[in-house]
Amino acid sequence: MTATTLPPSARAARAEGGLAGTGTLLKMWLRRDRVMMPSWIYVLTALVASTVYSFKNGYDTPAALRSFARGIDGNPSMRALYGPVLNDHTAAGVSAWRVGTTGAALTAVMCVLLVVRHTRAEEETGRLELVGAAAVGRRAPLTAALAAAVTAAAAAASLAAAVMILFGLPAAGSVAFGLSWFGAGLVFAGVAAVTAQLAETSRLANGLAFAVLAAAYLVRGVADAGSAHWASWLSPIGWAQRVRPHAGEQWAVLLLPLLASAVLVAAAYALAGRRDLGAGIIAPSPGPARAAPSLRGPLALSWRLQRGSLLGWSVGFLVYGLAIGGVADGVGDLVNGSDAVLDDIRRMGGQQDLADAFLATSMGLMALFTSAYAVQSVLRMRAEESGGRLEPVLAAAVGRTRWAVAGLAVTVAGTVVLLGLSGLAVGLVHGARSHDLGGQLPRQLGAALVQLPAVWVVAAVTALLFGLLPRATSAAWGVLAGCLLLGQVGPLLKLPQAVMDVSPFTHTPKLPGGGFDVLPVAALTAVAVAVAGAALLGFRRRDIG
Repeated sequence: MTATTLPPSARAARAEGGLAGTGTLLKMWLRRDRVMMPSWIYVLTALVASTVYSFKNGYDTPAALRSFARGIDGNPSMRALYGPVLNDHTAAGVSAWRVGTTGAALTAVMCVLLVVRHTRAEEETGRLELVGAAAVGRRAPLTAALAAAVTAAAAAASLAAAVMILFGLPAAGSVAFGLSWFGAGLVFAGVAAVTAQLAETSRLANGLAFAVLAAAYLVRGVADAGSAHWASWLSPIGWAQRVRPHAGEQWAVLLLPLLASAVLVAAAYALAGRRDLGAGIIAPSPGPARAAPSLRGPLALSWRLQRGSLLGWSVGFLVYGLAIGGVADGVGDLVNGSDAVLDDIRRMGGQQDLADAFLATSMGLMALFTSAYAVQSVLRMRAEESGGRLEPVLAAAVGRTRWAVAGLAVTVAGTVVLLGLSGLAVGLVHGARSHDLGGQLPRQLGAALVQLPAVWVVAAVTALLFGLLPRATSAAWGVLAGCLLLGQVGPLLKLPQAVMDVSPFTHTPKLPGGGFDVLPVAALTAVAVAVAGAALLGFRRRDIG
């Protein structure tokens, strides 16, 4: 077909260089992200606000801040987690240290999820083929997805800088801090754009992108914990640190993420032009002609679908648990210059012993991370439905309730594995460092597992949304964000207890070190079972799809 015989819509798309319809797609996808994107931005902004507030009110003298920084620099585990403190005598510098690399990594995760969601996931479900039948250029979906990710990163970075300025921190350092996050988001939006062309499924595309992010964080952590500090220049997360916000800003470093993202985006466009719609550069290997006997039931199918994700989460929890166990013994040295911070840790941990209070607070954070896995796991059930793969399964001798129970069972088992691994890791390292392995190992394992009922409540609420309001299932991320704010920021802001009690994590025993009361654990478990039952009932009665 020649250019003169093409339909008017196709000629328009070709005339615009394959970018026709980009603005329309961007508007549509921003509307689809009206829950997910604000939730991410809200959490990132709250993280900055709570951190700045804590350091400004907890350390009122430069000497106290220097004492804190010396404790950080003397602890390889802390340097591996957050990097070295580059400005040790101002609240601005210490705040930038505390949330700089963490926030950059979270911004990167947000951008990866957005780009893959609007490119490879759209192709996988077949929606992009329908969209492409209209006046939409071949490059428009990728361009709109990148624009959505850049918009989210820019909003998070701008609000982070604005919050710092509102708290009275220097404007130049605050802007540099926001741009360091934005640069990380740009790079990993480009990484996700490339992996979306390589992989044929959204799971693999996300997995490849997160593997690159994990490698970048690991390289930076090893460089900061050891003597080869130059190696952090090899990591995009290290670049965010090298901008040095509030510590003598190095503006030229921001050119690195700009150049890297430009190269990655160019590579993504080149790869997109070399493949068919719906296909990936990496061809999937054909499966066996017959399924294994172990795949004859819905439980085995759910496990097969989620085992890769659980493996990735498990590695992360294991590393995090080892790091927390290594930090626990030296936590007193980190905060010995601030009675206010000691009070905050004890308020959040609920203990008089500082190490136990720190570990109890860390277990609460692990529970929140486990809840993120639980939400993602339940959302996998919604993905099977919206992708059209559920109807063929239910057309066979598989009932709705049996299928849904199998999915929830894998979710529950995954939460047990993650918290169990983290508890074992903390117990092993903390026990070895304190020369009490036999006592600390079961103690820390129990402290981790006691968080499970609260995690199950979040999973049950997600299942309830799936059962009653399937199109609003993603709102579960907003529920998790609210729990994060109440549990981690609420004690620092001294919110009323009635407000704090809305979060299920407020009711879990503060272990290790605190008293164990079976009543709240049993009550949370009962709530989770009741809500899950309502979710199954709603799923049985509604239409599929």
